[in-house]
Amino acid sequence: MNIHEYQGKELLRQYGVAVPNGKVAFSADEAEQAAKELGGDVNVVKAQIHAGGRGKAGGVKVAKSLEDVRTYADEILGKQLVTHQTGPEGKEVKRLLVEEGCDIQSEYYIGLVLDRESSRIVLMGSEEGGTEIEQVAEETPEKIFKEFIDPAVGLQGYQARRLAFNINIPPELLGQAVKFMSGLYNAFVDKDCSVAEINPLVTTGDGAVQALDAKLNFDANALYRQKDVMEFRDLDEEDPKEIEASKHDLSYIALDGNIGCMVNGAGLAMATMDTIKHFNGEPANFLDVGGGASAEKVTEAFKIILADETVKGIFVNIFGGIMKCDVIAEGVVTATREVGLELPLVVRLEGTNVERGKEILEESGLNIAAADTMADGAQKIVELVK
Repeated sequence: MNIHEYQGKELLRQYGVAVPNGKVAFSADEAEQAAKELGGDVNVVKAQIHAGGRGKAGGVKVAKSLEDVRTYADEILGKQLVTHQTGPEGKEVKRLLVEEGCDIQSEYYIGLVLDRESSRIVLMGSEEGGTEIEQVAEETPEKIFKEFIDPAVGLQGYQARRLAFNINIPPELLGQAVKFMSGLYNAFVDKDCSVAEINPLVTTGDGAVQALDAKLNFDANALYRQKDVMEFRDLDEEDPKEIEASKHDLSYIALDGNIGCMVNGAGLAMATMDTIKHFNGEPANFLDVGGGASAEKVTEAFKIILADETVKGIFVNIFGGIMKCDVIAEGVVTATREVGLELPLVVRLEGTNVERGKEILEESGLNIAAADTMADGAQKIVELVK
C-alpha cells in the first residue's frame, strides 16, 4: 500500500526523522491559509499523488508570496498530472502539501528496501540526490553505497556513519545524519514497510539534515496489524476494480491487455499471462482467486474482470488441489448466467474432481470453450479475441 508524501512525513516525524513543516490543503483557500500559518518568505506547493516525477510534470512550485501560493494551488488542483510513473492517462490532483521553503545546500539519496539475495534490509545512499536512483544505478553505479543490516541487532551506528562518510555528508552534520538514518530504519521495521525512500535528503544553510521528500510503501500482508497506517489509505488513488477485489479477498492487478484472466495461485497466474503473451495475446489483468474459492467468489471475480471495458475475452485456468474443479465449474456456470456473459470464454480445469467439473461445463449448455492444457487454452482465447 502507498501513502502520500505528507502522510509519510507525518509518520517519520514520530521517529525523530527531521522533515520541513507543512500542511495539507484541499482547496486554494486552504493552501493560502496554510502558507499564512507556516509563515516565512518562501513556501513550496506540492501535488499529492501516488507517483514520482511530480516536479518534472509541473506538480511542484516554489511560491514567494501568498498570491503565488493561491495561483499555484488553483493551477495544480484538479490537474491531470502525467509523470513517468502514472502512464499517459495521468492522475488527478485532489490535495496539496504546502511546505515551508528551506535553504538547500546539498542533495542526497537515502533508501531502505529488503534485499532478497541476502534476506536482509539494505540501507542505500548516494550523493546523487534528486535523480531517479535507477538512472544512477545504470549510469554511475559506483556512486551507490549499501549497508546490509543484521536483523538480530538492527542498524548499527558505525554503519550509518560509514554510509554518511561515503556519500560525503559534511563532517559537522554526521550526528544528525546518523540520527536520521536510525529513525528511518526504525520506522521501516515498526511499520512493516516494503520501501522507504528519501529523495532528496538535504543539508540546509542553517545546518539541518532533512527529508525534502518521503516515499513509503507498506507490505499489504501486514496491514492487519498497522491500523494507523490503514487510516492513510486514499481510495481515490487506487483502481476501483482493485478496491472491489480486496473486499472479496481476491488478488487483482489491472494490466493493459484485452484478455481477462482468472486463475488460482500466483505462480500459475504468472505462467498463464506468460503463455498468453507467447501466443501474441495481451493479458488484461492478474487475478488470483486463491486456494479455496467458492462459487460466490468466482462470480465476483467475473464481475470485476468485466468491469474493465477493454476486456474482449476471458481465460479461466484452474489447477484443483484444495480447490475442487467441480466447485469452480459451478461457479463459472453461475457467474456466466448471472452476468449475462457474451464475450468468448475458455476454461481449462485440471486436478481434483476434474472430470465432474468438465461435465458441469458441458451440461450447462453455455458457450464455453474447453481446453485440455494451459497452452491450448491460451491459444484458443487469443484466436477467439482476434
